[in-house]
Amino acid sequence: MQKVLLSYSWKIRGWLLTSLGLVLAACYLFFDLRFTLPVFAISSSYMETKFFTVFRTNFADELILILLLSGLGLVIFSHEKNECRKAGLFRYKALVWAFGISLVINLLSILFIYGAVYIGSLVINLFSVQLIYLYFFYRLKRKEQKRIKMIKNQNEVVIYTSCI
Repeated sequence: MQKVLLSYSWKIRGWLLTSLGLVLAACYLFFDLRFTLPVFAISSSYMETKFFTVFRTNFADELILILLLSGLGLVIFSHEKNECRKAGLFRYKALVWAFGISLVINLLSILFIYGAVYIGSLVINLFSVQLIYLYFFYRLKRKEQKRIKMIKNQNEVVIYTSCI
């Protein structure tokens, strides 16, 4: 696992990209952020279906998705500042939970959400695995830190009482 993960400095860059993506998403939703760029599309079907074409479009939503996905990816695939021995186990458990819960969310979306709202749910589900993974990883890490702190506090009490 050590050779697969990026260094901690990439985690900081990931949080910066994610933060920038969230700020741009807020501007997009509340202030109608738009900037038009020529883009190359393998397939496009706005008014008519075209293949391998270049056209101008609002690139804000694509940029937001790229920033959020790449930022969360860097956060997930980077070492922690002080990584404990059990981090690999926490990563594995968090990944299993994330994929399981995301699968259930996707299945429920297929069964109960229809029309244009379903496309919105697919966009949200792009981030479900990453966000659920981060939630469970940091939850497991925090539980371990509390357990270690409790053991240290118990040992201090034992040492203190044995010195009397």
